[in-house]
Amino acid sequence: MRVKLISLEKIKEILNNKDPKFVEGLAREADKITKREFGRAVSLYAPIYISNYCENNCVYCGFRVTNKFKREKLSPEEIDREMKIVAERGIRNILILTGESRSMSPVSYILESVEIAKKYFSNINLEIYPLEVEEYREFFLSGVDGITVYQETYDRERYKILHLAGKKRDYNYRYETPERIAKSGIRMISMGVLLGLSEVAEDVHRLFLHIEELEKKFPGVEYSISFPRIILSQAGESDYFKVTDSDMVKLISLARIVFPRVGINLSTREPASFRDHALNFGVTKISAASNTSVGGYSKGGFEDPQFDILDKRSLNEIVNVLIKRGFDPVFTDWRRIENTVF
Repeated sequence: MRVKLISLEKIKEILNNKDPKFVEGLAREADKITKREFGRAVSLYAPIYISNYCENNCVYCGFRVTNKFKREKLSPEEIDREMKIVAERGIRNILILTGESRSMSPVSYILESVEIAKKYFSNINLEIYPLEVEEYREFFLSGVDGITVYQETYDRERYKILHLAGKKRDYNYRYETPERIAKSGIRMISMGVLLGLSEVAEDVHRLFLHIEELEKKFPGVEYSISFPRIILSQAGESDYFKVTDSDMVKLISLARIVFPRVGINLSTREPASFRDHALNFGVTKISAASNTSVGGYSKGGFEDPQFDILDKRSLNEIVNVLIKRGFDPVFTDWRRIENTVF
């Protein structure tokens, strides 16, 4: 089944179907496809926040420029310490994150963090502010494997309401970011929407169309999908759209059926019980023992995080659960080589 066969009306119909047998059948089909394409492998990664300065005013984000809290930016020595702690736990796959501030986290600063990361990790990914093609090529040549960028919502009117100031307010520039990444040579692009910002079926449909468009233009790129959902207690329930666990099961299963070979990520913003369950219908990559605060691993706390972590299990606890459930935890599946432009 391809995305062009999944209409917006069909996605709405699936989300509105409350029959437990239907949901179970959808999940079972997704599980069968996942086993066929990925076996029992589940990749593990950890996020490392190096700066929380941001120039955007996104009403749903803890890092928004108008929020008053202690802003931090790690020095090279502090970055090295954070990365060493994560590497000593066994993780070899990381996601380096900053707030979206060019002035406080310039490309040169992030490139320096990549050089430090190469001492410890075989797979390096970034979640930073959108860049130009030549800047992404710098990261590609420095050894970066993948970039994560979320459109957040594909509803243009809601997008204006939710993004009040900053470069992120430019919907088109952000929408075109994955294409600029692909043109640079970077081989992995992770995309997603923040579920609950807008009408869910419409956002997911547009996300699917966006990925299909990119697959046609850049078939050599490896794509992955993330489905984070907004935490309503923090955002104000009246302003957003509720996304239930049942909705998540349907969306993750549907993503697997539509895109059999696309990776599906699930972060620690979801509770442990749901993350464990999600392994049975499509999820192939999970964060483990995460900290979403700047310098959080060395501090041992969760000061001013971007979002609250609901799955606070240790890496060993997660690995033991995976093994007990018959999955193969994968710490690294790439051998580091030098990226080059031909």
